[in-house]
Amino acid sequence: MNQPTDPRGRVPLTLGTPEGVDEDGIRRLVHGFYDAVQADALLGPVFAREVEDGRWPEHLAKMCDFWSSVLLKTRRYEGRPLAPHLRLADLSDAHFERWLSLFAATARRSFEPDAAAVVIAFAERIANSFRLSRALHRGEDTTRLRPIAAA
Repeated sequence: MNQPTDPRGRVPLTLGTPEGVDEDGIRRLVHGFYDAVQADALLGPVFAREVEDGRWPEHLAKMCDFWSSVLLKTRRYEGRPLAPHLRLADLSDAHFERWLSLFAATARRSFEPDAAAVVIAFAERIANSFRLSRALHRGEDTTRLRPIAAA
């Protein structure tokens, strides 16, 4: 039986563990992505401000745990990923769009196309969930908030 796909027809609506994703791939994804983030003109300054010098190894390990929990259902991540994003007053849709763009590009380098599509779909859902939560937290009108997607 085929699973229904998302409205863009790219991946199943019920995302399971993506075939072809393993811990080594997640490590490549996370480390490659944050290398790109630190060099990025828009995101780099935000992360430089929020991740103290010397704390990058800890942050990278936490993000590997997060993505392992999301993608492989390992339950290694302990934390509340939304909370830090709610505290950042200066985040905008431009930040989320750039985050998703860099993440998608790194996922495509880290995994085979089918696996990358599922990984990107998870990232899109997380980014849009965070955007909606931030808007609700600030009391904004969310009725015109449209999902963003990786290019």
